Amino acid sequence: MTRTLTHRGPDDEGFFEQGPAGLGFRRLSIIDLQGGHQPFVSACGRVALVGNGELYNHRALRAELEAEGAVFSSASDMEVALQLFLREDLAMLPRLHGMFALAIVDLRTPGQPRTVLVRDRLGIKPLYWARKDGALWFASEAKALLASGRFSRRLRGEALVHYLQRGHIGGRHSAWEDLHCLRPGHLLDLRADEAPRPRAWWVAPREATSGADAPGEVAEALDRAVEERLMADVPLGGFLSGGLDSAAIAHSMARGSKQPPRLCTVSFEEEALDEVALARLTAERLGAEHAVVLQRPDPAAVLEVLPWHFDEPHADPSDLSTWLVSRVARESVTVALSGDGGDEVFGGYRRYLHEVWEARVRRALGPLRGLAGLAGALHPRVRRGPAFLRGKTFLERVAADPARAAFDSAAVLTRAQVDALLHPSLRGALRAHDAYESWAVHYAAPTTACPLFRTQYADLHTTLPDQLLTKVDRASMAVGLEVRVPLLDHRLVERFLGLPLERKVAAGVGKVALREAMAERLDPAVLAGAKRGFDAPIGAWLRGPLRPALREHLAGLPRRWFDHAHLERLEAEHAAGRQDHALVLWSLLVLEAWRRRHGCEEVAA
Repeated sequence: MTRTLTHRGPDDEGFFEQGPAGLGFRRLSIIDLQGGHQPFVSACGRVALVGNGELYNHRALRAELEAEGAVFSSASDMEVALQLFLREDLAMLPRLHGMFALAIVDLRTPGQPRTVLVRDRLGIKPLYWARKDGALWFASEAKALLASGRFSRRLRGEALVHYLQRGHIGGRHSAWEDLHCLRPGHLLDLRADEAPRPRAWWVAPREATSGADAPGEVAEALDRAVEERLMADVPLGGFLSGGLDSAAIAHSMARGSKQPPRLCTVSFEEEALDEVALARLTAERLGAEHAVVLQRPDPAAVLEVLPWHFDEPHADPSDLSTWLVSRVARESVTVALSGDGGDEVFGGYRRYLHEVWEARVRRALGPLRGLAGLAGALHPRVRRGPAFLRGKTFLERVAADPARAAFDSAAVLTRAQVDALLHPSLRGALRAHDAYESWAVHYAAPTTACPLFRTQYADLHTTLPDQLLTKVDRASMAVGLEVRVPLLDHRLVERFLGLPLERKVAAGVGKVALREAMAERLDPAVLAGAKRGFDAPIGAWLRGPLRPALREHLAGLPRRWFDHAHLERLEAEHAAGRQDHALVLWSLLVLEAWRRRHGCEEVAA
């Protein structure tokens, strides 16, 4: 099982076996290269801990513990977590600042073994678990559990629907029939013969009442978060695009370090996607060591490498870009800082701008919103031409429930379009499932009525951990690179997620507070640059160099799962340029590559 995780921990392995308990660990050495061997075991020999990630405040906590008489055998942050647990039990959790997945075995009570699993607040580090034959199993990746030979390799039907709608797997359960995902900010405290009941230990703010930011407050909070994440006993660098978030991180890195930062950027041949010119402006301003790597279609990476590391289907087009920039960064550093999370916290996605505009139109129309729906139904679906001719989606969303409209704005397919893909027998078996329902639970949770805040809150609990952070974790750990995300420091999230709407979106731009905070630091062209995302040109690839692989993989999808005549129509329309089906075709290509790589033959409907 641990050998399947060698990529995550290429430097060391360790085991603990006592009575009914066994722990295995693979280590990527970051802190205390010589003394940080895991598992850590208490002096009594009856409590053991393994932990993935970093505790950024471990030195301050260590000083407190030493003042109380604690004795340490290493300088590792995870030994601090063990010592805290011995003194404070789970009351220690709010004191931990960082990204982490922890597993603790406590055998101090005879006949009552206890296992505690903990995942960090935002879900930066993964943790899977399962209950089988009275035993609790857990691992950082699903493939380690599957390697035990104890679990089914059947795809959950609900997960298939969620994947086709969203392009990734989400919620409490994994893609696999028997395996569960411990949710962000949750723990599982299990004693013998108990039923597992995960529970939350941290909850994001549900009210947008934090007030406007004071002058300099955002920059100060960012600098502090970055400075904490510069802690490492190995070389450290950062990812740099042409956008605001990564440029802000890079600038804070330069302020917090005596050395110019080492930065890596992905370049694209397609001018519409390439941000190298803007990235160079930031790198040159900081005097950074700047590596640029050109991305081209790589069938082996798409069809073999990434499906293995993403052991659940994951169709984010930027998976390949993230893996590529991680691979280049790993040539010179072991830790990299990333700008992920800024859009969710400060309000930066283009769909957020659209949502604010749609909300204003809904209010203006009042009871006449139904007319927008009627107009949308009559409006032809035009994908090319002037913007005023492409208003069908806007009209439909103005008339729709705000929660459903916000969900659909980030969906790959509608629920009806998913049905059109599926074989009739499977369509009937899966009819009750809709990914919207679990997303809507989070949308409804805030007490603040602001639709944008509700969407941010839902994204923070779904899209962020299940898509974005999964991508960053798997793509970077595939090459043994640790990525840290300062914009998801929990104190920063708690303070700025609830900023007033005008501090997030104004005058057609997002991230107003962060943009103003960086006004004196960054090049004006970077501040004014349009958000481009980090996507690969998959539409062109699927018409060109990847088309043979696409056709072959579509044909390989089980005929008891899909309506192959419909799949063939989608591919033909895309190849001819009549329709843009890039996202759904990419997700089907990734699904079949994943299915083959992991031997998944059945859907557990």
